[in-house]
Amino acid sequence: MPANGRGGLALIRSNFARARAAALAAVCAVVLSACQYDNSVLGPGLEPKALQPISSQMVRLIEEKNMGARTPILVRIFKEEAELEVWKQRTDGDYDLLKTYPICRWSGELGPKIREGDRQAPEGFYSITPGLMNPRSSFYLAFNLGYPNAFDRALGRTGAHLMVHGDCSSRGCYSMTDEQISEIFALAREAFEGGQQSFQVQAYPFRMTPTNMAKHRNSPHLAFWRMLKEGNDHFLVTRQEPKVDVCGKRYVFNAVPFDPTRSLDPKRACPPLDQQFNVAEAVAQKKQTDDREYGELVSRGIATVPVITGRDGGMHQVFAAVLEKKRPTTDDSVRVAFTPAPPGTLPATVQPPRSDDEKEGPSVITASMPVPADTKPASGIFSFARWFGGTEVRNPPPATVPAAVVPAPKPRPQQATMTTMPRRPQPATAVETTVKEKDKATAPAPLPGATPILATDGFSFR
Repeated sequence: MPANGRGGLALIRSNFARARAAALAAVCAVVLSACQYDNSVLGPGLEPKALQPISSQMVRLIEEKNMGARTPILVRIFKEEAELEVWKQRTDGDYDLLKTYPICRWSGELGPKIREGDRQAPEGFYSITPGLMNPRSSFYLAFNLGYPNAFDRALGRTGAHLMVHGDCSSRGCYSMTDEQISEIFALAREAFEGGQQSFQVQAYPFRMTPTNMAKHRNSPHLAFWRMLKEGNDHFLVTRQEPKVDVCGKRYVFNAVPFDPTRSLDPKRACPPLDQQFNVAEAVAQKKQTDDREYGELVSRGIATVPVITGRDGGMHQVFAAVLEKKRPTTDDSVRVAFTPAPPGTLPATVQPPRSDDEKEGPSVITASMPVPADTKPASGIFSFARWFGGTEVRNPPPATVPAAVVPAPKPRPQQATMTTMPRRPQPATAVETTVKEKDKATAPAPLPGATPILATDGFSFR
């Protein structure tokens, strides 16, 4: 064989060897990547559903909001509105709203969980560690809220295994569609991989505005909700995860004992507490403004809502509209004229919240309804048009971020401090002069603490 022929063959073999080595390196990289998750903070041997990456659409949204894929997250839940918000830390250190998810199902009435079997979904402040994440849930994916927390235990409340999960069914939980929980789970997993030790869940009965507080002023839970609102205000004023502690059977926020040798006991009276003066002042100013608006609403006789609805929980309108359209009726004029695609697949057995009187007619839909992959937001006759589309983030509509929420100037720590003496409320995130947001609220003097309002035989389990 001519020399140049042998040289050409050698070159071909050399190129093939290099290509094979490159391919081998690529395979190793994939294996190593898998091993990284196999030994992740969520444990070894995770199933593919727990390892789904954050979608490219979500990655773009994160970048647009000056966040990082692995920066810390915080979750806020609002029962009455049936919405779950994921907030994420920006590069400047403050939290900002990343995305709002419609909740597919929650059970019980407004108010905290009191006892095992009352079907109540918890309200309060909960800390989620990697150990509370459940990648092998029977409800697709889930994370445990950690109920009862220190506050709940101090009041002798009972119950367990209260989750945020998929499958759109609830017995004391907050249930999403599988597609939604998959995205939320991925955001939490990446935050843990980025070094976050735990993320906070703030579960509220409704958005803590003066209007909502006035509408619910007859509830025996009002004193408890005022306490939750204080934590909500701390978050909105600082845009930082509030430090939550329990003493005297109540939540305290961003506070430490004035005497550093003292500790906080959930069941014993709170010692004198110290807060950063500028934070305490900003929260107090917001409370004063909200209290004034609350008083004006009450004086004008704003209508109250029933304390007990007799309905088992709630469901976001975007899901309820789909089920209403599926429900048999002899009057076509009452059918929903236009129904947006829900953000995920509804199981065939899902049922909307109904009272005992409403449970006679058929309400189970007859087939699952997957969301078209490329569904984009569109305008429609419903106020919830922002939920159009399977994942919502392909083209996130502006209404996803509360239009009225304007970040408050973040108070800077000062040396001056303010001593606050223990007060008496009962479980657990800007200033009104600069902030007009969807999430403002409060009330005057506290009423007696929360008491059970849901009969234990009203609904079964949890």
